[in-house]
Amino acid sequence: QNVFLYENELSFGTDQSRIDDRPILSQAMKARYQYRFYPTDQQRQSLAQLFGCVRMVWNDGLAFCKQSEKLPGYNKLSAMLTQAKKTEDRKWLSEVSSVPLQQSLRNLDVAYRNFFNSRNGKRKGGKMGAPRFKKKTNQQSAEFTKAAFSVKDGLVYLAKIGNLKPIWSRVLPSEPSSCTVIKHCANRYFLSFVVEVELIQLGAKNQSIGIDLGIKTFAVMSNGEKAQSPNYTRIDRKIRKLQRKLARQEKGSNRKNKTRIRIAKKHNQITDIRKDFLHKLSTKVVSENQTIALEDLNVSGMVKNRKLARAISLQGWREFRVLCEAKSDKFGRTFHAINRWEPTSQVCCDCGFKWGKIDL
Repeated sequence: QNVFLYENELSFGTDQSRIDDRPILSQAMKARYQYRFYPTDQQRQSLAQLFGCVRMVWNDGLAFCKQSEKLPGYNKLSAMLTQAKKTEDRKWLSEVSSVPLQQSLRNLDVAYRNFFNSRNGKRKGGKMGAPRFKKKTNQQSAEFTKAAFSVKDGLVYLAKIGNLKPIWSRVLPSEPSSCTVIKHCANRYFLSFVVEVELIQLGAKNQSIGIDLGIKTFAVMSNGEKAQSPNYTRIDRKIRKLQRKLARQEKGSNRKNKTRIRIAKKHNQITDIRKDFLHKLSTKVVSENQTIALEDLNVSGMVKNRKLARAISLQGWREFRVLCEAKSDKFGRTFHAINRWEPTSQVCCDCGFKWGKIDL
């Protein structure tokens, strides 16, 4: 999938004279391309050692930040790592590449800056929480910069790991600037590359479209079309059964760990089905319409309803909005988020008469 990373705000006009059947290459933006790979036993062991070192450096840096009266910057954290490698307890950090360890400290510094900027009102969006310690059972990742990896002849070389052979489901559009190796909770391995992609402006069939999101019917379009969301009930029922089994098992046992991995695989199955559905729907909507209007839903407030929280969480409304907004930038579309307090369901679309609240 494409996960678009915004470097700056991009805006496009709706002048029809600029819209043509031929693609027009415009500015470039950064995108993330992800590929799965299957490591050998030796590579699996090396990656486990790398993930452990990255996790330990993050936790040590976070503990150092919590003990300091003033937030230490990246330079002080890097000096702390250099001194730690010389001690007897942390000398094994030198056995892995130093690039992912330094990137872990950079990410910690950015996480703290975003946290304080969010608290001070300098950062847009909801309030961010403080960085937390990483666990061995959570998702693991290690980021390599350009100096520590290379892509050649279908193989990806990572420093002190070796050559990895991912499944190239599509060609990289440009030379990647960074590579992140990821291990999911269900023991799935991925390589994620950050690349630059060209923005393309294509002609659209329709001038505009409005989308109303729901639970029973995922999306109702203003042109009369409807999109039904996949049914996650069967998989979700199995997850709940396994979670009850997990709660009864002894902590730290092998059986508990096997059940945890089974639950993670079921969660990944739901995630894959949902992503596939959302990507196909968002691509169809953005490619066919010049202007897209979507309601800004208060999802965090809606999930407080205990009777609908599970069904709302499975839909992925927020993810659908992010995909539509990112693909609108890529294809030169105009995206509008309607105010969440606008009574769209209480106003007639023909005459504008407001009849008040209606039943759920």
